[in-house]
Amino acid sequence: MIISFTGAQSTGKTTLLNLIRDKNYDFNYVDEVTRRIKREYNLPINEGGGDITQSMIMADHIANVYRKGDHDVTVLDRCAVDGIVYTQWLYNNGQVEKATLDHAKLIFEMLIEEYDAIFITSPVDVELVDDGERSTNIEFREDIQSLFDIYIGHLMVDNKDENVFVVAGTVEERMIYIQKVLAKKGLDIKI
Repeated sequence: MIISFTGAQSTGKTTLLNLIRDKNYDFNYVDEVTRRIKREYNLPINEGGGDITQSMIMADHIANVYRKGDHDVTVLDRCAVDGIVYTQWLYNNGQVEKATLDHAKLIFEMLIEEYDAIFITSPVDVELVDDGERSTNIEFREDIQSLFDIYIGHLMVDNKDENVFVVAGTVEERMIYIQKVLAKKGLDIKI
């Protein structure tokens, strides 16, 4: 089973992943791709990203789907939905070529069915916090959220497997909802 948290910056994805990780389940946990790309390769991310950054991010999303090892469950901090949304924003703002956007769309379409549960985190209940890496530009966050709404809206309409879930509320409310969704999918975890 592949579980992913997705959404605009500073919406609680890493917090939720870490709460599950803290329960010591024998899952494969994959931390956020974008920050790793920035740290390891010193490439600009967020509104500063470009063709190389987005290409590397999308390649990592492919690897993450197959990075299971001996684990039956993989929990991702971001997935190909994030990759296509940020690439779309960069394309809309003239920072990546159409070929990069087309490549990101192809990867997105190839991977979307691989995720068993995609939890999109709502920004409504979460303050934009500066962690030294994420963008704190509120307009950028709102633009990104609008693109998430479009892409997730299409997924929810086209989705026959019902694998996209919007999580909102307090951290506790979010975790209770996640636990219920995963139980329906056959993964009984206590949060």
